[in-house]
Amino acid sequence: MSAAPDSPTLKVTTLNANGIRSALRKGLADWVEREAPDVLLLQEVRAGPMPEALAHLGYQSAWFPAQKAGYSGVAILARGPLEDVRVGMGHDEMDAEGRVLSARIGGVRYVSVYLPSGSRGARQDFKDRVLGDFQDFAAALMAEGEPVVIGGDYNVAHREIDLKNWRSNRTNSGFLPHEREWMTAHLASGLTDTHRATLGDQAEYTWWSNRSGAYDNNVGWRIDYLLSAGVHLGGVGVDRGAKLSDHAPLSGWIAAVKS
Repeated sequence: MSAAPDSPTLKVTTLNANGIRSALRKGLADWVEREAPDVLLLQEVRAGPMPEALAHLGYQSAWFPAQKAGYSGVAILARGPLEDVRVGMGHDEMDAEGRVLSARIGGVRYVSVYLPSGSRGARQDFKDRVLGDFQDFAAALMAEGEPVVIGGDYNVAHREIDLKNWRSNRTNSGFLPHEREWMTAHLASGLTDTHRATLGDQAEYTWWSNRSGAYDNNVGWRIDYLLSAGVHLGGVGVDRGAKLSDHAPLSGWIAAVKS
């Protein structure tokens, strides 16, 4: 994980928890107490609102569960107040699955997003359909003029360097040509891929399959992102050793912003 800058002002972390209760059993509270993110964006919480989860560490929270119990869901936790909380993105299908939640914290609009994974058939069709809708949503947020940080699981690896076995995955969801083209256009709309900006041409992954040997051999994918517009987010890196989920926490530091 990248080191903090000399004078960090605010730490933001995104994590696909693969079940908030599971992550808590694996030590999420201890990790949060030790690493002390000021803003924590969670995806795939798979639970109803749990404001008590990290309240003992001083966190306030907003939650957006899926209509289906034990499925999907996102949350935002912060040490400061969450203002202008917006639940969903005004999209019936995405909102039924609890995939987008945003709030203003310290003058920055933070978005926790969990874009759908795809496969052959209906879920890939759903994913393909909503990618453009999410871009419209992100563009509308940026047009409001306040700084924006979008954190979450995009289920898209952008470049060949973003997954270990890219050659064998060119026809698999998450690395399909049109998904990668969408990601290029998404970034070109005014968003900075802060993790890639920190890494340069190095490889660093955020997710590993549960198949035997994938984690130990670092056969992973970079599908979780911290994207920014109108604010500098630096020193972004992965805590691969956290082992709170099949995803790793991705954290960076943001400069102070006048609210």
